[in-house]
Amino acid sequence: MRTPLVAGNWKMNKTTAEARELVATILAPLGGIAGVEKVLCPPSTSLPVIAPMLTGADIGLGAQNMHWEEKGAFTGELAPSMVKEFCGYVIIGHSERRAYFGETDEHVNKKLRAAMKAGLTPIVCVGETLDEYESGRTGEVVSRQIKLGFASVDSASASRIVIAYEPVWAIGTGKASSGENANGVVRQVIRRALSEVFNENAAQSMRVLYGGSVTGSNAAEFFSQPEIDGALVGGASLKADEFVAIAKAASRP
Repeated sequence: MRTPLVAGNWKMNKTTAEARELVATILAPLGGIAGVEKVLCPPSTSLPVIAPMLTGADIGLGAQNMHWEEKGAFTGELAPSMVKEFCGYVIIGHSERRAYFGETDEHVNKKLRAAMKAGLTPIVCVGETLDEYESGRTGEVVSRQIKLGFASVDSASASRIVIAYEPVWAIGTGKASSGENANGVVRQVIRRALSEVFNENAAQSMRVLYGGSVTGSNAAEFFSQPEIDGALVGGASLKADEFVAIAKAASRP
């Protein structure tokens, strides 16, 4: 049985003071929800502020990005060890990183292997654009992202990796994929590609989240699908009531 996971990607939102206020509001209700792994991914400036607030709480902390090198002349980047100092999780390969900052599948692969080496739990994002979706290329694109992004990763540790299927056309648009459609992509494309990269057992053990306009009102539609193990939540994670409602919907006894 795969344990559900709900992660909130705050993106470039919240000052440290605002982040502290949101966590203070969400801490008790979110921490009281059992049967689901909960993770907050604020901007990097807030990581050292939020980390002590989560001490003893059943809530994880994640970074939104990191570099694959341990140190060096990489202005503006975070090394795996810097992320590990505060976090147990890291988001890798988000579509916004791919679209706006030129990240490739090869970059994702380097970051994934560095995260694994550092002992972090990577949340690796895959998904197709609107043009790719409308031209029927979802399987081709997502399979490529997995096969290149997960290359040379040890199958024995594959179960530590979390995948987030985020159709780019659904992110921040209010146009979420249907639960049935997302479930079909996970079953027919993602788990099949994972079985080719690793093996069938690994493919079935790895958690796959859905991301893209998830809200408290539509979360249950996705979580009722057998192949979907939670969500990577964007805008709704900035609203305490919404994020708590999503976590509750994902909870399993």
